[in-house]
Amino acid sequence: MQQSPQNFEQYPYEQPPHRQTQFFQEEDNDYQRQTFYQGPPASQPQPQPSPQPSSPFQAQRPVSYQGPLPPNDVPPSPNAPLLDHSHLRPGKQAALLSHERTLELYRANAKKTQDPQIQFEFAVFMIEAAKSSLIPALTKSNVIEVEKAIEKRDDLIREATSLLKRLADRGHPSSQYFLADCYANGLGTVKNRQDFDRAYPLFVLAAKHGHPDASYRAGTCCENGWGCRRESAKAVQFYRKAAAGQHPGAMYRLGIAELNGELGLSKSPREGVKWLKRSAEHATAEFPHALHELALIHERGIENVVFVDFEYAVELLAQAAELGNAPSAYRLGECYEYGKLGCPQDPALSIHYYNIAAQQNHRDACFALTAWYLVGSPGVLPQSDTEAYLWAKKAAEAGLVKAMYAVGYFTEVGIGVQANLQDATYWYKRAAELGDKRAQQRLKSQNGPLPSPGGPGGMLHRDGLQQEGGDSKCLIM
Repeated sequence: MQQSPQNFEQYPYEQPPHRQTQFFQEEDNDYQRQTFYQGPPASQPQPQPSPQPSSPFQAQRPVSYQGPLPPNDVPPSPNAPLLDHSHLRPGKQAALLSHERTLELYRANAKKTQDPQIQFEFAVFMIEAAKSSLIPALTKSNVIEVEKAIEKRDDLIREATSLLKRLADRGHPSSQYFLADCYANGLGTVKNRQDFDRAYPLFVLAAKHGHPDASYRAGTCCENGWGCRRESAKAVQFYRKAAAGQHPGAMYRLGIAELNGELGLSKSPREGVKWLKRSAEHATAEFPHALHELALIHERGIENVVFVDFEYAVELLAQAAELGNAPSAYRLGECYEYGKLGCPQDPALSIHYYNIAAQQNHRDACFALTAWYLVGSPGVLPQSDTEAYLWAKKAAEAGLVKAMYAVGYFTEVGIGVQANLQDATYWYKRAAELGDKRAQQRLKSQNGPLPSPGGPGGMLHRDGLQQEGGDSKCLIM
């Protein structure tokens, strides 16, 4: 039961013993190493604001899809004391240390201990420090400064990988896996290139010690021939070992393999769906793929295995989108725009989900936001030709052919950008080379700017909005 604010002042604040500053007492020769590292504080979940549509090149802009939470209507007690932050006061011996000083103390204490886990965490700390180190932009006047910063970063990586090697040689699974991951990502390697020849054996060693992530990564190496021969049967063995440790990525890969008859497995939709369901139960932000795949399966169904269930499909898509899966967010954006899968037409939700996908550079979602900005949505999204052009350009730069044509048209007519026939021709040519017939026709005609469809103001219509197919009649989209 929580104490009332009135009672706080009755108890003077005192640091509990495990919080007092022996953490930084270097001079204490009797200091016990096991009290030094308590691990990082458990991160508290923070409420995540709903992503709002924004320009791909500008700061975020609020959209009235989901307004701010209403203020608390309950007035504070007149007897309640004002917050004095007494609970945040540090102990008498606490000090704020620089990053370098913290690293020195961490290094000194890590050398005192024989605990491999503490040494491993120090190595991870050094790698993260190296990744986050700031390298100044190179100019004529700061060449020496940049060289020193790079050398300092490389020294941290060398020290960390050297420590990880010693721990890996002693059979520490986490060190084996983390060192392999460094090699696979070009950390601590020659010219910072990926080195799977060194990574794969370490993945295998960690997998033998029961490390699920290492088993999964060893499976991907065997499947793709990274640092080893391509062996589907061996890949399946590693995937099954990782799946036994509840690894969602391994379970998803086995599910897809069973569904499609890959990796030398016979086609078995029933077994494939079982694996996908298990993966979905353990889905994470890194591995949300089973949720999306199950949603697609429930859209179409599998005879004698899965029946069609639109409501459940939407639920799965929403779970995947919440974990940041861009294809799921885009699919939901379509559903709420056109009323698919039994969803009501809801501009706010459509824009919301399109934005989640667009923030991850999903090109179709970027182009969908172009369409919304062209017409706007009263009370939800203001009409903006400039935003429409910017999102179309982002989709075009990501390789979406119809977006290339749209950017060419916008640039020719002057929608959201100053008219420029030379730039328009460039985008028309790119679209035409990739087979866009409208761009090919436009290049053939080149009879001056096209009249802007939709009448005065250049407003473009999206006549296919109510249709299942979406943009069948849209003049640009």
